Amino acid sequence: MLKTLLVIAIGFLPSLFSLWLMRKNQARTRSQFRRVAMNFPGGEVRQNTTPVPSDRYYLEGVGYLIGDISCRFNARSGDLRCAVNPSGPCEGCRYYEP
Repeated sequence: MLKTLLVIAIGFLPSLFSLWLMRKNQARTRSQFRRVAMNFPGGEVRQNTTPVPSDRYYLEGVGYLIGDISCRFNARSGDLRCAVNPSGPCEGCRYYEP
C-alpha cells in the first residue's frame, strides 16, 4: 500500500514541477508587461489614422469610401485606402491600375 502511494506521488512530481514553472514564468511575464506599460509614453506615439476629409466621399448603397474607387487596389473601405498606398493620395500613384 505504501509503495503504491509512493509511486503515485513520484508520478505526479513532474507535472507539479511543470505547473510551478509555468506559473512562475507567467507571473514574471505579467510583471514585465506591467513595467513596460508604466514606462511607455502614452501621448507621444500617435499615428494619423484619419484620412484627408476631401478624399473621403459617400457612395450610395456602399457607404463612405477613400480614394479612387476605379483602382484595382482600392480597399473599398472608409478606413483604408489600399494595400499598396494606404496613406495616399491616389493622384499620381505609380501602382494605379484601372
